[in-house]
Amino acid sequence: MAYSWDNRVNFVVRHLYDIDSNGYLDERDFFCLALRATIIDGKGQFSNSKLQEYQHVMLGLWEEIAELADFNKELLQDGRISTDEFKEAVQQTCIGRKYEDFPQAMKMFIDYNFKMVDLNDDGIITADEYRFSCVTKFAIDDIESVDESFDNLLNDDDRRRGGITLSRYQELYADFLGNPDECPGIYLFGPLSEIAYTEIES
Repeated sequence: MAYSWDNRVNFVVRHLYDIDSNGYLDERDFFCLALRATIIDGKGQFSNSKLQEYQHVMLGLWEEIAELADFNKELLQDGRISTDEFKEAVQQTCIGRKYEDFPQAMKMFIDYNFKMVDLNDDGIITADEYRFSCVTKFAIDDIESVDESFDNLLNDDDRRRGGITLSRYQELYADFLGNPDECPGIYLFGPLSEIAYTEIES
């Protein structure tokens, strides 16, 4: 079930947060996310002030996720969040909620993620930008499936505009994480495949 809620959260962990692919989240992943965002935002150029800005956002997200996932108050003894712990945190904070009701750091991450996909900074994610984002996140061998996913995302207003605005992206992202049923938001990151996520022992 590639578009099940469970698999969607697996996707978020594997392809958005678990940058070093070790099967769990820790602070290092979010330092890596900050550097990645800095380089993407600068189109390859490095800016120390931008890095500090992104570190503020990403480390705030890490601290927020860690606090939400620390159900037994023992989590941060090893500094790791498992996929199951992350799912439980998302379930408690995102299911059935709109973007406005999401935790603050998660909302900031969503907004910055939009900026990273909107390559020309015109406020609209077009089909070309969506394709680029999809193929740079995970293995895809069929561009038609990417284009079909983009088309499934769009409503009539999106089609008139030629893509997805920030407010629409926020709405779709909230559905991707917070709506357990099938909805347009399930296509936000492209054609998903089933992800069997197991922790890698260190």
